Amino acid sequence: MPSDTSKHTAAAAEPAPPPATPQGPLAGIRILDMATVIAAPFSASLCADMGAEVVKLELPEGNDPLRSLSPTTPDHALFWKVSNRGKKGVSLDVRKPEGRALFLRLIASFDVLVENFRTGTLDKWGLDAPTLWSVNPRLIILRVTGFGQTGPYAQRPGFARIFEAMSGFAHLTGESGRSPQHMNYPLGDVIAGLFGAFAISTAIAERHRHPDAPGREIDLAATEAMFRLLEALPVEHEVLGQARSRSGSRATYTAPSNMYRTADGHWVTIVGSSDPIFKRICQAMGRPALAHDPRFATTPDRVRNIDEIDAIVAGWCECQTLAQLSEALTRGGVPHSKVYAVDDVMADAHFIAREAIIRLPDPDLGSLPAPAIVPRFSGFKPAAPRTGPAAGEHNAEVYGALGLGGEALGRLQRDGVI
Repeated sequence: MPSDTSKHTAAAAEPAPPPATPQGPLAGIRILDMATVIAAPFSASLCADMGAEVVKLELPEGNDPLRSLSPTTPDHALFWKVSNRGKKGVSLDVRKPEGRALFLRLIASFDVLVENFRTGTLDKWGLDAPTLWSVNPRLIILRVTGFGQTGPYAQRPGFARIFEAMSGFAHLTGESGRSPQHMNYPLGDVIAGLFGAFAISTAIAERHRHPDAPGREIDLAATEAMFRLLEALPVEHEVLGQARSRSGSRATYTAPSNMYRTADGHWVTIVGSSDPIFKRICQAMGRPALAHDPRFATTPDRVRNIDEIDAIVAGWCECQTLAQLSEALTRGGVPHSKVYAVDDVMADAHFIAREAIIRLPDPDLGSLPAPAIVPRFSGFKPAAPRTGPAAGEHNAEVYGALGLGGEALGRLQRDGVI
């Protein structure tokens, strides 16, 4: 029998894992992002985080509305800088004949085109899908709109709050008997962006399996993306005859699950979404017998008596400071959290330990804080991406690769093409 020492020696001789590389899973994929504002550009940004080369195309004036959307300073578009991180920037007016011709030369070397114009806009400019595929037969085209490329609403403009309202999402948000509410952030846009990045990755995976497959056109309706999140609601309505509505912060499908105020004025969310967790809540409150009360013994029982159990938990929380409450719930293994503001997130020891907030190098402001790359792949340790580019910042580099020299670029700039 080998000794313990020999086992340890053998283990020590095993090769170490290879060092992490800055090359991400999407390295080698080229994406041309000609979209504006948030949803579709966020799709491209997520792909840039994963190693794709993303080129941001703007009009020569650089008039993307995101450049004026808060947060801004008098001199800098902060939202633009962090939202378009990791991208190169070119300018081009594809509405001009020379701009259209240059665009077709450019797109021939890209894997993906991302756009979010109203349905039919690119067709009107002579950049319909067959034309794009004639110069790049394998091109993946992601089209992000509010309502899709077909249907009676296809021509309607779309904004995050419209997606949230029409999907049924906003109907769930707010206090019972009072106005529906939107959150103070364009959630509908970033959700659509997540679906867009998923769609691009899916199309890339398909192309990897079938290298000779023709290009794909992806029709992403942001309202449908929001509705996709609510997958249990249609069956709840059809089978049970219920149209779920808002109930404040209280969940009506499990209990107790709500936000509760502490004695020192903080808000804490507590989730008792199973019978074992509810028993632990009862232990933490010093009332273990509640777990055997027939009104509260199972999740359906607690939902039927939701007002009573919620009042008991709320009354207990009101008598505890945040520190006391957190200590009792942590000791009992009860899922809970203080409701964080962004300054709490940035100061939290766990977020700091995981480097969940990174610094994006910025030529104007030195660096800016932003969320880290998500998710984390083994063997991939990326450098922090740079903030979003100035309009046309990389014209010489990108167009130079097409053979355009300084004189040609100067003339195109004077003519308003770039």
